[in-house]
Amino acid sequence: MSDLALSIVQRSFTMAVRAESWRGGELLAADIPVADGSEDRDRSLNVPERVTLTVPRRGRGVDWDPGADPDHPLAAYGQQLRVSYGVDIGGGYEWIDRGWFLITETSSDSDTVSVTAQGLLTLIDEAKFVGPFQPSGSLATTVRSLVEPALTVTFDGTLVDQAVPVGMQWDTDRLGGLTEVLTAWSADAHVLPDGTLLVEPLTDTGTPVLALTDGTGGTVLRWQGASTRDGAFNCVVCQGEDSTSGTPVQGVAYDLNSASPYQYGGPFSPLPVPYTFSSPLMTTVSQCRKAAQTEILRLRRTASRRLTVTAVPHPGLMTGDIIAATGKGLTNAPCMIEGLSLPYSPSEMSLTVRVL
Repeated sequence: MSDLALSIVQRSFTMAVRAESWRGGELLAADIPVADGSEDRDRSLNVPERVTLTVPRRGRGVDWDPGADPDHPLAAYGQQLRVSYGVDIGGGYEWIDRGWFLITETSSDSDTVSVTAQGLLTLIDEAKFVGPFQPSGSLATTVRSLVEPALTVTFDGTLVDQAVPVGMQWDTDRLGGLTEVLTAWSADAHVLPDGTLLVEPLTDTGTPVLALTDGTGGTVLRWQGASTRDGAFNCVVCQGEDSTSGTPVQGVAYDLNSASPYQYGGPFSPLPVPYTFSSPLMTTVSQCRKAAQTEILRLRRTASRRLTVTAVPHPGLMTGDIIAATGKGLTNAPCMIEGLSLPYSPSEMSLTVRVL
């Protein structure tokens, strides 16, 4: 986003939404008339993104009800929506790409058409193996084998590739296989706004992209009140197998974060409470230890102190971004966005953030 657009979204502004429909690389509709809708993202889900659109049944000389036509722009036969959010900067709109979404369901009544679309990882989640899949080569080549050509993969240059041991296989779950590779690799993956899958090291650090203060500019912060010991842990055990001797290997990482309510050695429990993960993709103790340290970060996405934030919509924010929060006992505290709901009509944006 330009500096001008960034300054405008700090207050009330005029917005618009633009949606294109594509299928098999062919543009089916360049400007779908979006009357309302929303975009929801939740990093705890296998497919984090979900978009809903409300479209007038007739508009701009087009009948937007797909009926039984598989080639209609809003049909659910491989059609993908490219959605952009526009900010009026005076004299025109600056368009911010929000991403590509696969249409999964369309329904209509006499006046409107309702469209539901999900993130492109849906293509991987749907594609169960028709027979046992045996990975080979390296972790990078295995990721490509699991997701291409449905998604194009790019790898962060700091990732160090590793060989895949011979003899392992997955029977049905393609997305589960991808998750296992990422865990063993101490990596994370998400779909970028251009539709490519980025694989990168998993991290909990970064520079805040926005500062939000409770009670300022319509921003409201509140703590989420839910609390449970169910599924809680204070250490992670990762287990693998030496590819040469078959000897079990293991690495353990403890939650030593003093700000964590689950800190090892703290009031949560005087004893280790482990979360265990095993995969033959990990063949050395060092790999297991590194994977255990990374898995603590991944699991803390759903087991840490959280705030709900309502604010003026900011179309530049994505899950995984870090903000600085002030209020409710916090002062410029770094928080990672774990979930968001962005309205596609004038309304408030909602964020779920995790205190780091």
